[in-house]
Amino acid sequence: MERVSDVLCFSGRQQRYQHRSAVLGCDMHFSVFLPPQAEQENVPVLLWLSGLTCTDENFVTKAGAQQYAALHGIAIIAPDTSPRGEGIPDDPEGAYDFGLGAGFYLNATQAPWSKNYRMYDYLVEELPGLVAQHLPVDLSRCGIFGHSMGGHGALTIALKNAGRFKSVSAFAPIVAPTQCPWGEKAFSNYLGDNRMEWEKYDSVALINGGAVVPPLKVDQGTADNFLEEQLKTDVLINALSKRAIAADVQYRAGYDHSYFFIATFMSEHIAFHAQYLK
Repeated sequence: MERVSDVLCFSGRQQRYQHRSAVLGCDMHFSVFLPPQAEQENVPVLLWLSGLTCTDENFVTKAGAQQYAALHGIAIIAPDTSPRGEGIPDDPEGAYDFGLGAGFYLNATQAPWSKNYRMYDYLVEELPGLVAQHLPVDLSRCGIFGHSMGGHGALTIALKNAGRFKSVSAFAPIVAPTQCPWGEKAFSNYLGDNRMEWEKYDSVALINGGAVVPPLKVDQGTADNFLEEQLKTDVLINALSKRAIAADVQYRAGYDHSYFFIATFMSEHIAFHAQYLK
């Protein structure tokens, strides 16, 4: 694990690392913010998952999260959104919603994607092990959050790993990828035609199937161009309601899908996680 950048930020350190991933079969980058408290002790950690087309750097430069993470004494790990590099297969047509930058946080089972597109194992097993070995974080106090495709990843990973994550939140998540064009394209290519396999990575299907739901917060802008066709927040609300699960799911009037929306409510999300991680 090689540190490629390290800058002072809100009295903490904003760092970027490169390492060779055995799971993904390529070199990967990830970013980490260490709050000032990490100089004295191992700190709780949040795992941030970004959306389509993003790398680990979008969140770092646009979300404004560092000041709130420093306030609460929480580290934030921001991985990339897919495997990268020479020989990694991409969308044959170069579309933004599949292939590079669009790993959907699952383990692909179909060739040629199955060799490299194993972001689920990377995030659940390989990256946490690497981080715990080299950085002053306490993985027993871990939460997860994300945006759009990353919101989908955060929700499904939390739902599939009961007790592993103390809290989960999302901005404009894809809550039912088996019911929207983004998910149908990605899942049919990564996982094949068996829709029962798709449901293993669908938040609403997991909730309907009885998954344990950790403390949950979701914000969704009403001016989001993707709301009706791709995100379908009402489907999540209905699934939670059927099981009488209390969660903080809010529509935010006038906000869109951008990082301006994320930055506006970032302080609330980190405060939400802090109450469970500290």
